[in-house]
Amino acid sequence: MAVALVHDWLTGMRGGERVLEALCGLYPDADIFTLYHRRGSVSASIERHRIRTSFVQWLPLAGTYYRQYLPLFPMAIERFDLDPYDLVISSSHCAAKAVVPSGRARHLCYCHSPMRYAWDQFDVYFGPARAGHLASRWVYKPALARLARWDASTATRVHRFVANSAHVAGRIHRYYNRVATIVHPPVDTIFFHPADVAPDSHFLMVSALVPYKRIELAMAACDRVGAALRIVGDGPDRARLEAQAGRNVEFLGRLSDEAVRDEYRRALAVVLPGEEDFGIVPVEAQACGRPVVALGRGGALETVIDNETGVLFAEPDVTSLAAALGRVARQRFDSARISRQAQRFSRDRHVRQMREVIGETIAAPAGTRW
Repeated sequence: MAVALVHDWLTGMRGGERVLEALCGLYPDADIFTLYHRRGSVSASIERHRIRTSFVQWLPLAGTYYRQYLPLFPMAIERFDLDPYDLVISSSHCAAKAVVPSGRARHLCYCHSPMRYAWDQFDVYFGPARAGHLASRWVYKPALARLARWDASTATRVHRFVANSAHVAGRIHRYYNRVATIVHPPVDTIFFHPADVAPDSHFLMVSALVPYKRIELAMAACDRVGAALRIVGDGPDRARLEAQAGRNVEFLGRLSDEAVRDEYRRALAVVLPGEEDFGIVPVEAQACGRPVVALGRGGALETVIDNETGVLFAEPDVTSLAAALGRVARQRFDSARISRQAQRFSRDRHVRQMREVIGETIAAPAGTRW
């Protein structure tokens, strides 16, 4: 069976790339199709596959500003030639799910999120505060409206949707009118494990530096309670965030997995101020035995148990998050109990469930859609 794996872009090892990595383990001979690939940015188990990129790879400044070519993504993703493949598995949070498979192929989409730029995060990325009033209203708003219509219409190209959380399954039903099977992403709960070290008094964020992660909120809340904040990660918002940060905030950039694990273990708690579709970071933190302070919406409701493995706060504002930081600092947590919660999201469990779902999809009568 010829297998194609489709991923939006390859620029780092985040949650979506961990799913792709697991798929690469299931299909070591599969070809990978992606809009843009920054060589050396993903794991060796992904890089060893034959990786085919779109014309976005060769556009000016694509290495830094590939997201700015968003209006071209539909054309780019639809130009991939998938006729030779019997099974297509897309790993999609943007455009990958809209590839055009051959008539005989089965297309399973592991959906990390319906296209967030077009549906419910327009203001975060392209609102007047970020793009300017005129560009937001007259350029980006009509372009993203067209993308939303395109995104909904291309859902019929997928035979079966798999969602990374119940939260995303609800969004798939709302935007695509499709029912999704839920398979949580894989977390390396063997590598991430507790250590016999006493935590420090600072808080930690591990995040891409992009708008919807709400990093400003974490900085402001830590400033209010007089706590230090360490931030692991990089992204297009780094310069702006560093300019806003107080002396209590330290930006560490990209770190190795070993260094990230050490940061988890040393933190008083890991902070998740934005609404996540699932959220790999809070599970990795819990695997290391550390509590999580998370907004009580989205994927965090499926991974963090309030007052047992962390603290959930109700509103995405400084007052609510600062109160939660105070609660977690005063509370005593059982590291072993926290770590056990993370085992529910192990890599072995993910691979087993994905193998079952893929097998069911292949065995279903031709034309079956879930």
